[in-house]
Amino acid sequence: MSTVVNEVNRVTSENNRADQPIYQKLCDAVQEATLLARIQHLLEWDEQTKMPKAGGAYRADQMAYMAGLVHQKQTAPEIGEWLDQLVDSPLADDPTSDTGANIAHLRRDYDKKTRLPQSLVEQLAKACTLGQQVWVEARNADDFKKFQPNLEEILCLKREEAAALGYEQTPYDPLLDDYEPGESTANVARVLSELRDALVPLVQAIAESKQRPDASLLARSYPVEAQESFGIAAAKRIGFDFGAGRLDVTAHPFCTGLGPGDVRITTRYDEHAFSDAFFGILHETGHGLYDQGLPRKHYGLPIGEDVSLGIHESQSRMWENQVGRSRAFWEHFYPQAQAAFPAALKDVAKEEFYGAINDVRPSLVRVEADEVTYNLHILIRFELEQALIEDRLQVADLPGAWNEKYQHYLGITPPSDADGVLQDVHWSAGLFGYFPTYALGNLYSAQFFRQAAADLGDLDASFRKGDFSSLLSWLRENIHRHGRRYSPAELVERITGTPLQHEPLISQLTAKYGEIYGL
Repeated sequence: MSTVVNEVNRVTSENNRADQPIYQKLCDAVQEATLLARIQHLLEWDEQTKMPKAGGAYRADQMAYMAGLVHQKQTAPEIGEWLDQLVDSPLADDPTSDTGANIAHLRRDYDKKTRLPQSLVEQLAKACTLGQQVWVEARNADDFKKFQPNLEEILCLKREEAAALGYEQTPYDPLLDDYEPGESTANVARVLSELRDALVPLVQAIAESKQRPDASLLARSYPVEAQESFGIAAAKRIGFDFGAGRLDVTAHPFCTGLGPGDVRITTRYDEHAFSDAFFGILHETGHGLYDQGLPRKHYGLPIGEDVSLGIHESQSRMWENQVGRSRAFWEHFYPQAQAAFPAALKDVAKEEFYGAINDVRPSLVRVEADEVTYNLHILIRFELEQALIEDRLQVADLPGAWNEKYQHYLGITPPSDADGVLQDVHWSAGLFGYFPTYALGNLYSAQFFRQAAADLGDLDASFRKGDFSSLLSWLRENIHRHGRRYSPAELVERITGTPLQHEPLISQLTAKYGEIYGL
């Protein structure tokens, strides 16, 4: 090795040592803020699962206080000073190294958070906590007007947030960026319109088919206790660690990570709707597997966090659909299902059951939608929430606009607001910009699953034996362990060799449902 190279290495090493204490201070401060944020998440989980109704108003005050405290920690001036010193240091030279990725993403996060006034953060936290509580009441009462003032307040605050963050094209852009970093409203609209154009002919062909499964068998009696036991057994089998997580009941299923070793998934049960809880459990388990696969030593830092909600959703949709609705999955699990639900399934052949869980027809409720029509539900929400944020649609007119779009996209009109505009918790929680990540997740999942099958060989053979470890290991290696090292677009191209595209999803759906419906 030459003298020049030796000298360069020596200087770089000395610079790294000089910068390391600053980097460690930065990491300690950020992880302390994450510690507080996870306490806030625990309050949210409790509110959705265990909190008595009378505690709602005080919980809103707690949430506002915690949101302000977390924001203080995340925007502390010393964090900005440390980042100023580190962004041009040798530790940041390689943007895909642990230190380089952490520094780059923390710089980006800090710049965004410091644009938001603490008072706005606190107002949003309180309004959204109260909004979720009123949403539950309004949904149960089928009374949108009860929720309308809360949604109007939340929308006003979200527009303030978008203005504070700044944008060039639409106020929807900075809100979308919170969930899918680097993505734009215009690009998402383009991708989803291409998906829609390819989906519509498939949906039409299925609707015209005379070969139809009997979905009514899923509405037989499936005792809730048996559903819970069967769902937990399936979640364990595909890899969820219940020593580091748990399953609870809520009004609207979700998954949340409260710390390394503490991932909470939730579902809801209906004795006469087997698919709702079971595939909901698989879906949230997919989220939970991602959270359990993130690098623990980097917890609270970008390398220890999911890259985006679209990528997160790809994990849940893959386990729910590509795996959980596959014939191979049920070749292993169907005998267990018959044992768990003998009264409902004793006279049902495996192929009949497989057809029933893959029944395709327009439906009112997004979380109960089949995997073919699901993205049409997302398009409706994407278009409506853009109009709300851009002040082109008034909240008072939202139920009518919702019903019109359901008639236009799916040919059905909700008979009630409970099964219409009030069915999702997202807007009451202020999650504008979130919905399109569901459709992106479907696209990502198909692309990832195609690549996993190419790399691993016959996945169906493993599934038939109840072995899901090879797929989980592939996901751990290619996605989970990287955290936010790569952007969503970089990750997709790095793994599959191509940018995000709709063809893999359309190809999978066409092959699967072409067989079921004789197309």
